[in-house]
Amino acid sequence: MSQLYVLFEHAVGYALFRVKEFEEVGMALPQVEKSVLDFNKFKSLVHLIAFFPFRTAVNALENMNCVTEGVVHDDLQAFLETNVPKSTKKCKVILGVGDSKLGMTVQESLSISCQHTGVVPEVLRGIRLHFYKLVKGLTAVSSSKAQLGLGHSYSRSKVKFNVNRIDNMIIQSIALLDQLDKDINTFAMRVREWYSYHFPELVKIVPDNYTYARTASLIKNRKDLNEDSLDALEEVVMDSAKAQAIIDAARASMGMDISPVDLINIEMFASRVISLVEYRKELMEYLKTKMHDIAPNLATLIGETVGARLISHAGSLTNLAKYPASTVQILGAEKALFRALKTRGNTPKYGLIFHSTYIGRAGAKNKGRISRYLANKCSLASRIDCFSDLPTNIFGLKLKEQVEDRLKFYETGDIPKKNVDVMTDALAEAQAAVAALKKQKKKEKKKKKKEKEEMECSNMDTTVDAEEEEQSLPKKKKKKRAATEDADEEAEAVEVNCNGDAGEEVQKPKKKKKSKEKA
Repeated sequence: MSQLYVLFEHAVGYALFRVKEFEEVGMALPQVEKSVLDFNKFKSLVHLIAFFPFRTAVNALENMNCVTEGVVHDDLQAFLETNVPKSTKKCKVILGVGDSKLGMTVQESLSISCQHTGVVPEVLRGIRLHFYKLVKGLTAVSSSKAQLGLGHSYSRSKVKFNVNRIDNMIIQSIALLDQLDKDINTFAMRVREWYSYHFPELVKIVPDNYTYARTASLIKNRKDLNEDSLDALEEVVMDSAKAQAIIDAARASMGMDISPVDLINIEMFASRVISLVEYRKELMEYLKTKMHDIAPNLATLIGETVGARLISHAGSLTNLAKYPASTVQILGAEKALFRALKTRGNTPKYGLIFHSTYIGRAGAKNKGRISRYLANKCSLASRIDCFSDLPTNIFGLKLKEQVEDRLKFYETGDIPKKNVDVMTDALAEAQAAVAALKKQKKKEKKKKKKEKEEMECSNMDTTVDAEEEEQSLPKKKKKKRAATEDADEEAEAVEVNCNGDAGEEVQKPKKKKKSKEKA
């Protein structure tokens, strides 16, 4: 007899259910599928044994990360050890899980036989549907909120990356470069065909697309072209003989006359082509800087464009680092490889790495050998770039020297240096460069701290001055008030004195009058 227990992982916690009459349920799988939607029927099938709630959101995130990676967390181990009974001779205990990796690790660490097929997926589907009804104190709103919060935190933890080492920008920029090359080519051909109705001889004199568009936008109407515009043509064409040939051809041209409106449209379209070519140059510079930031060793070894194409074809720098050298060698030649396997012909010797300069410089007999050697060095460079904390281009320079020495060995027979000696020198130089970078970063941090402290001190000084001014303002006001009060008192005293003197003077003559009357 066997007993089935089902482990269910939720955002709230772990839950362990016991399936009643497991053997009968396993025989009646279609009936189980029908009863999953009805809670009353499903409740009679499943019984909750134990529930372990997560303490915090951080604890829930840690447990979910372990579950997705197929690792048994300490909380899950303690929960299963305490609640899952041990199997005996009479009753065999089986634990149903949703993930096969998790089942393997549980079986290895806890010696519990696990199952993830058969009736287990249907039972888990029913538990997932009616979980908030099976656990007491849990509602549908709280369950959905917990799932939403854990989902946000889980996705946020998975999306964390270093902003300065994003290979997605390289993939997008190299794809845009390829598209721009196609568009510029088609647009330049359209400008040539359009302007050739008016000035057909210009195509043979100026074969370059970008220069042709610039000269067409400069000339406009060929009848207006004279010796005065020779200097401007020399600046565009960068050749005095070509500029003179353009002027001579314009005088005896077989082209038809064209209206000013058509010339305006041709000029506008030519200016658009010129702006696209200039933008392509800026994008190429951006790609070079990105490649030297993200994959400096691969860029110095094989070039920025070929390295970016390898990363784009692999999907990311980490995928390219995981590929063996044999895969890197034929990366980009998958159609030829499968065609050769079908027809039992010769497999391709190289893919995207053919665009590097090394294979073109090698002889016909040595192209396969140098492509194999170059693919080996490219895989090494990509791994160094992907898994190093502070990437430098020292290993790329050393690997490039090795490829150059191997080319000389194929041509002249000069024996190159051993790989061990080259790598030891590269390691010593790389360690010195990393130490210098760390010192520079420390100095920059110290400078930033000093600037912050100075800014804080200046802010404190300004606040103190403002407070002192605020405190001094009422004192000044009090002094002014006191001064005004003193002035008012003095003025009142002066008025009183003046009034008193006048009264005495007025009273004296009265006394004299009285004395005269008495006399």
